[in-house]
Amino acid sequence: MDSNCGYVRYGRGYGRLSVAGASYGIGGTGARMGYAVVDSPFGLILTAATGRGLAWLGVHESSAYLEAELRGDYPRAEIRSGDGESARIAREIVGFVIGDTAKLEVPIEIRATPFQAAVWSELCAIPRGATLSYGEIARRIGRASASRAVGHANGSNPIAIVIPCHRAIGADGSLTGYRWGLEYKRRLLEHAGADAGRSGK
Repeated sequence: MDSNCGYVRYGRGYGRLSVAGASYGIGGTGARMGYAVVDSPFGLILTAATGRGLAWLGVHESSAYLEAELRGDYPRAEIRSGDGESARIAREIVGFVIGDTAKLEVPIEIRATPFQAAVWSELCAIPRGATLSYGEIARRIGRASASRAVGHANGSNPIAIVIPCHRAIGADGSLTGYRWGLEYKRRLLEHAGADAGRSGK
């Protein structure tokens, strides 16, 4: 992987996000990605990576569904299956989520607006086993009235789990708005030791 790419780094339960930009354009224009599917206690995980880092991650019971979603998000990219580096990254992520490893550093290559990057950074900073409401995330980035926009940014996160959008919940503590389905959101929170019915704020 390219050492100049962005990264997500976790240690002591907290994460830090660095978005260095992407070499590819909208819809994956100019991108070459390899992907792999691995099993996990909370569903199949598909990871797709460029030569610089992780670009996409989804979780579902169907590998065909995940591949279709990947190709739908990056219709202009050259995408191939059977990528060993993507499989290695996926196994590291699974090990971190289930608690086998305490630290995780994943090189990433994703596109983000400044607002998206701010929201995603706050998601990474949510401690393991905790949750925050969309409204609280909005307040933390200095946009108290933008909880709806935070929800949209949350939903547009291309690397689920690594940027833990499953830790964002409704103001009343309900599980809402997860691209991969609320059951997967519940499973991820349970594996992290979170009380899925209680907000951090």
